[in-house]
Formats: sequence, structure tokens, C-alpha cells
Amino acid sequence: MVDEQLYPSDAVLAPEREEPRYLRRQRPVEIRRRRFSREARRVYLRRTLLALAGVAATGAGYLGVEFLLHAPQMALASPAQVVVTGNRYVSRATILEKFYPDRYRSVLQVPLAERRAAVEAIPWVERATVRRVLPNRIEVELVERTPVAFLRLGPTLALVDAHGVILDPPVEGGADFRFPVVSGLHAGMVASERQRRMQLYVQFLAQIEAVRAGASQYVSEVDLAEASNLKAVLVELPELGRGAGQSASVLVHFGDRDFARRFSLFLENIGQWRATAGHVEAVDLRFERQVVVNPEERP
Repeated sequence: MVDEQLYPSDAVLAPEREEPRYLRRQRPVEIRRRRFSREARRVYLRRTLLALAGVAATGAGYLGVEFLLHAPQMALASPAQVVVTGNRYVSRATILEKFYPDRYRSVLQVPLAERRAAVEAIPWVERATVRRVLPNRIEVELVERTPVAFLRLGPTLALVDAHGVILDPPVEGGADFRFPVVSGLHAGMVASERQRRMQLYVQFLAQIEAVRAGASQYVSEVDLAEASNLKAVLVELPELGRGAGQSASVLVHFGDRDFARRFSLFLENIGQWRATAGHVEAVDLRFERQVVVNPEERP
């Protein structure tokens, strides 16, 4: 017989079973489906219409651009479509050359800034305005340079404006210029220096005109070789007279300032200087309280 104390029964060895626990079943969450409201339908409809309108506008814009860029009605097909105004000395053919690359191109494709720069590179053109006129025209408006003197360049004469820009004599325009001849400038000189010396020349003419109207017509030549000393050859002045042994022209050193005062001094005293010196070929007026007559003759 087995000792029950040494070998307990299965009932004793078996672990105590737990009673199953049951949780109360929760009530399922009710999911409500919202209906597509009237306001939402309006919003979505509006957005759809806007999207369709955007697509339509993009397509129309593309077709419009294609038409403007490639339609024959927009092409620059004839030289007559380039209208040039303000030109007297610059030939129309010279202007048209600048638009040669734009033949048969839509006027909208013409690079206006680039063409304006090309036109203004022509020496006689001071500034230009270039604009397109739809459907197929280009307008070019010029402001030409105004020459103020002849410029001696070796054996030839050119023209020069107040800014020192050297100009070839025009082939058009029927120009009949009457200016003094300027020397002492050349194409190799720095542009700013040419301009500075020409401004000196312009001031000189303006100031002597203020002393006597028409005085500039008595100026034959102006030497600007020295920036600090403008030298002018005066001819046919009534004060010069035509006495025996007297020259009809006088070279005057005016310096670089006080042109009006020095010109007045010359007019008031040329007769006395001639009476004292016998003849006057040149006068130097640059020094205060001192006039040097015939300085070229002094050793």
C-alpha cells in the first residue's frame, strides 16, 4: 500500500485551476458616414471649374504665343517696316544694316536693347530710341551729334563735337559747316581728355560772343595741344586794321580761364600795342598785370 502522505493523489498535486474570467463585451462604436453636403459640392465644383479654366487659359496662351512668334503677320519682312526718324547725316541704309539679323523674325523677338546699342555705336548718333509697334513695325528715333569745329588730322580735316567725338564728314544731308579749325587732338587721345579740351573750346567761343556778338566768326584756328593754354588765331577784326606792315591775323594765348576779360583786354589795347611795337604777330594774355607782345620773337 502506498503511503498517501508520501505520494499525494493527483488531486493534491494538480495546481489549483483558476476560474475563467469573462469581460463584458463592449458596445461597438457607431461610425456615422457624413453625407456630401451642398456647401462641399459647391466648393469642389468651383475648384474643378477653376482648374479647367486654368488649363484652357494655358492652352490659349500657348497658342497665342505661338501665333505672335511665328505668324507671318508679325514678321519683319520688309525694310519699309523699319521707320527711321531724326536722321539728317546718318543714312537710312546704315541704320537698316543693324536690323539685318532680324529679317523674317517676329517683331517680338527683336532684341531692342541690343539694337539700340548697335545704332548708338554709329559715330554720328548721340542717342537713339528703338521701339516695336505691333503688329510688325520697328521705329528708330535718332538724335544726331552736333559738330562744333573742324579737326585737323594731319593733311585731312574731320569734324568734332563738343564731347570730343571725332566725326567723318557726312555723305548725306547737304551740310555746309562754317567752324574754326581745331588742332591738338587726335583719335589716340583718351576720350575724357578730348572732351575736357573741347569743353574749353566751347567756353571760349561762348565767352567772347558775350563780349561781342559774332566774335566767333573772327576765330580762324584754335590750338588745344596744351590743356592749360588755349591759343586762337584771330583774323579780320576791325581793331586789327590793315595798315602797312600789319598782319590781318594775330595769335593770342588765352590760357584756360577768364576768356571774356582777356578778349576785352585784347580789343581795347591792340591798337596801342601796334603803335608801340610796330607790328604785332602774337600776344600772350595769361599773366596777371602783364601782357607779352610777340612772345615767339623773344629769345
